[in-house]
Amino acid sequence: MNNSNHQQQTIVSLSSSPGHGAIAVIRLSGSKAFEITSCFFSKKNITEAPSHTLHYGKILDSEKQLIDEVVLAIFKSPNSFTGEDTVEISCHGSPYIIEKIIELCLSNGAVLAKAGEFTQRAFLNGKMDLSQAEAVADIIASENESQHRIAFQQMRGNYSQKIEELRQELIDFAALIELELDFSEEDVEFADREKFLSLIEKALINIKELIQSFQLGNAIKKGIPIAIVGKPNVGKSTLLNALLQEEKAIVSSIAGTTRDFIEDTMNIKGVLYRFIDTAGIRNAKDEIEAMGIKRSFEKMKQADLILYLCDIHEDYQSIVSDFHKMSFDKNQKVIIVLNKSDKDSNLCNAYDIEEAVSTLTQRACIEMSAKEKRNIEKLIHLIEKTMQIEINQNNMIVSNTRHLEAFKTAEKNLILVQKGITSKLSGEFISIDMRAALQALGSITNQISNEDILSSVFSRFCIGK
Repeated sequence: MNNSNHQQQTIVSLSSSPGHGAIAVIRLSGSKAFEITSCFFSKKNITEAPSHTLHYGKILDSEKQLIDEVVLAIFKSPNSFTGEDTVEISCHGSPYIIEKIIELCLSNGAVLAKAGEFTQRAFLNGKMDLSQAEAVADIIASENESQHRIAFQQMRGNYSQKIEELRQELIDFAALIELELDFSEEDVEFADREKFLSLIEKALINIKELIQSFQLGNAIKKGIPIAIVGKPNVGKSTLLNALLQEEKAIVSSIAGTTRDFIEDTMNIKGVLYRFIDTAGIRNAKDEIEAMGIKRSFEKMKQADLILYLCDIHEDYQSIVSDFHKMSFDKNQKVIIVLNKSDKDSNLCNAYDIEEAVSTLTQRACIEMSAKEKRNIEKLIHLIEKTMQIEINQNNMIVSNTRHLEAFKTAEKNLILVQKGITSKLSGEFISIDMRAALQALGSITNQISNEDILSSVFSRFCIGK
């Protein structure tokens, strides 16, 4: 069955999570949704029922045997999620009951929905644009407040609206360039080139900010990476366990216990952080340790923040010297953690050491005991303060790789437009690059018809959504 025929069928699927539960929701969508449901629902008047109403009744099989007592939700086209006639059957969560109801739907003319097909139909029926449709999948997958906030903001259309505003401004000027082509023999200019350059510059600034926001958006989506690094036996694994409040990493007094990286996530005020315990930095004793140390440096490059652990009992000048030997990039966020203050309860100059190291390295510094979890909350607060993750309704954050590539394509072509205007190229050449930029921006929302791209977008969804 080809896609166009399938889209004309009434589809059915379980829309709630599979497995045992108190309640399950089975969704039908399509022109025959009410007709099919009437074949096995005890109340036969649902076709005439008003939209957005609930109906209690019984599901009966072909032999009029009771399957379950259910509640039907009726949504009439075009006022439904998909834009089609839709029925949602809330039944008991028994896998047997779910299977029997879906079988009844199929035997009366429905077909099984493909992954993401309900949302794809909503897109095709103009209920949402493509970026909003993709946001539905991100909302379902969100595990914390920050992920949810970015996805929900995108689904509400704020993201699409700003892109379309930017695109429309460019379209208005592009139309004048196209008009000039129709009067090429007249040698006239309808588009003010200076104003056009100003508009392109403004668009490029906005697009550059969006491209730069992807690092944050992608990190929030996957978890902001924080590498825990330092010499062997300074308490890196102990710190990881203290942060996660579980024995994730093996702790030993033997130097070089961690031969590879260990990582896990932690939610701090709605933001997911991914902590990575790395192998101790020293001259490797064997090939395996050398590989672990190499991976430590790789993880440091990928991290958005580094927790650099030291033993507070070392001479502070040695701590500073070792820190500088690490050759951290000046823009790399680093917190220096002076660990093991529990080893000497009479360590009265801890604050002086902390202040001296911070002054000489120009980095945030904190003394603590990972073993006793002393100052662990203070460290978490410092991490939060250092990262300064804040998402509000005015933020436009790109977290989708497809969108990132579209913005990069738009940027590249707008730069060519900019160069073309400056070099006084004819409108024909400027128009080619302008069309490519507009097409790239349009592909983010709904100016897209490539079936392969659509299939790729909606295949990320679960069945029933």
